[in-house]
Amino acid sequence: MGAAVKTLITLLFTLLALPGWAGENGHQVMDMTGSALGLFALVLFVGAYTLVIMEEKLHLRKSKPVLLAAGIIWVLVAIAFKKAGQSEAAHHAVMHNLVEYAELLLFLLAAMTYINAMEERNVFQALRSWLVSRGFSLRVIFWLTGLLAFLISPVADNLTTALLMGAVVMAVGGANQRFVVVACINVVVGANAGGAFSPFGDITTLMVWQKGVVEFSEFFALFLPSLANWLVPALIMNFFISKEKPQALDESVRMKFGAKRIIFLFLCTIVTAVSFHNFLHLPPATGMMLGLGYLGIFSYYIKKKDHARIMADEPMDMTSEEPHSGFDLFRKIARAEWDTLLFFYGVILCVGGLGQFGYLALASHAMYAGLGPLTANVLVGVLSAIVDNIPVMFAVLTMEPHMSHGHWLLVTLTAGVGGSLLSIGSAAGVALMGSARGIYTFGRHLVFTPAIALGYAASIVVHLLVNGRLFH
Repeated sequence: MGAAVKTLITLLFTLLALPGWAGENGHQVMDMTGSALGLFALVLFVGAYTLVIMEEKLHLRKSKPVLLAAGIIWVLVAIAFKKAGQSEAAHHAVMHNLVEYAELLLFLLAAMTYINAMEERNVFQALRSWLVSRGFSLRVIFWLTGLLAFLISPVADNLTTALLMGAVVMAVGGANQRFVVVACINVVVGANAGGAFSPFGDITTLMVWQKGVVEFSEFFALFLPSLANWLVPALIMNFFISKEKPQALDESVRMKFGAKRIIFLFLCTIVTAVSFHNFLHLPPATGMMLGLGYLGIFSYYIKKKDHARIMADEPMDMTSEEPHSGFDLFRKIARAEWDTLLFFYGVILCVGGLGQFGYLALASHAMYAGLGPLTANVLVGVLSAIVDNIPVMFAVLTMEPHMSHGHWLLVTLTAGVGGSLLSIGSAAGVALMGSARGIYTFGRHLVFTPAIALGYAASIVVHLLVNGRLFH
């Protein structure tokens, strides 16, 4: 996870430190941080995010507390603005946040639908099957899964990639818990590092791209820093992996009809989204929704083909609750991670509401004017390992601190890879703790945190050296 801590810690200590009015990119923001309504809103956010952090223990979906907090916070914002004689200001502010969320929602919905469609067509299962049936040594599997996590996550996302490679690790490692733990850590680090140099690899990079702070092609300047972030800990962990060669598993999975064409359509959708943004100056989400239309038309063709095969092979069972209907696009849409999507809504509205009370302006002053952009951006990554990088990045984008392009790339990098420092610091780590329950744990990940921290430091140093010209 990785974001709110930055917001929380910074906002809390700035309550005592800063003056009554703060500027945010030239726009005067009223400071209501000391008001009863402002303090209540902050307490609500802290409480809601505490419940999010404890999701694994409480089994309370992370979207629920932040949805509740977001609604109440905006009630408080509306009351505060009404008292100040600016009733319409709250309406305009919440509409701005809703537009930002709508763009994120539609983009992710299209991407998740494609991922679900490829999963249903056995694309990921076929890749996993090929890997576990090759008879590679444990050390080769360690490097292959890490490398594939690094290379796949920029196109898919770090969560899906981590689950896929984690399944390979557990299938090959079996009872060898030491290998499974080290390889899972390597997968988490690789997936997060790979996601940092692509707009499609992580929610934070997507937000940065959609905001227009970093252009699509500029993300690739983070390739070498991201590579260093993965390679340094991987080289260290490599010595903890034996060269044992486990018996190859006899597993064969073939992709279903239309799988390769869906992969092609997904690539076309990415090109469409980039083109909409770069050439037509339209939101990338509109290009992704057009790409969803590609899949919608092709899904009709698959459905007809599948239905024809089913009818030819076996009669339809009309008494079944779910008669054979072939490939159904809307079932893929329904299988999107709605808890995650609604969590983003809650986070964006919560952080946006705190911004209306003046907290983000104060945080911007304390972090970026007080500590300086380099220290502040490094701290963002460290904090992202404790909570969640999404609220932190949204807060940074909302604050829009004045800093060079190199520093904007730096905060994009640190927010993306900082979550690897702890197993709870990223969606990839949390997901693998669930799938490798009792084997890959918080404590076992913590053993290798010093090695991961070296990779984190190396990625920052490489960025400063390779992209130094962008800091002027």
